Amino acid sequence: FTGVRLGWICCPAEVKFADGTPVKQDLGRIMSTLFNGAANVSQAGGVAVLDNMGEVEKTVAYYMENAKLIRATCEECKIATYGGTNAPYIFAHFPGKDSWDMFDEILQNCQVVTTPGVGFGPAGQGFVRISAFGMRDNVEEACKRLKAHFCK
Repeated sequence: FTGVRLGWICCPAEVKFADGTPVKQDLGRIMSTLFNGAANVSQAGGVAVLDNMGEVEKTVAYYMENAKLIRATCEECKIATYGGTNAPYIFAHFPGKDSWDMFDEILQNCQVVTTPGVGFGPAGQGFVRISAFGMRDNVEEACKRLKAHFCK
């Protein structure tokens, strides 16, 4: 995802600050001051997505099935998980453990790359994030390795 972003903001006119000033006024000023607009490549990508929603939905379903496999693996190993139902990222919780230590343990013992949860802020301590973005056979192999290490 690095470097390619496209999004939008909707602000109903009815939303107002405590003094009655419409939030929309400030939002418009802030956006025009701080943001020059989406790059052409991002806009072209956005149009391509909207023109091919059937393929996009198949791709999303593929990665969400990967997330389901990862969640099931963690559950089988009695590892609490969060996420993976609306986005292809699963946060695995290791209470009382340092997230960098868990990252290292998983990398060394399973040869599976995760992301230390603390990289997302202090509340991520004790978690690692596991991405479901990968080929199915790679995800299945990662699950097999995680089970071998954690489901003893």
